[in-house]
Amino acid sequence: MSEDKPQRQLLHLVFGGELVDPGSIEFTDLEKVHIVGIFPSYAEAYAAWRGATGATVDDAHVRYFIVHLHKLMDPAHERERAKLAGQQVDE
Repeated sequence: MSEDKPQRQLLHLVFGGELVDPGSIEFTDLEKVHIVGIFPSYAEAYAAWRGATGATVDDAHVRYFIVHLHKLMDPAHERERAKLAGQQVDE
């Protein structure tokens, strides 16, 4: 009998709001930034991002982002993973 290993938690933050200019990443009012949530996987974060962007599709100044929190929280692990994948890594 094989036991399923629990998936590693890869936290992602989804947030967005109105930008000063559609080509920038500067928000017009930080007090009005919408924090959609923190999600345990990219798939769940992406689903939440799609929902948030779908609700604001008619406003070009509103944009949502997915931040890979797990990469910020454990950069050494991410560097090792990149090395194993044959990617160039800055030490």
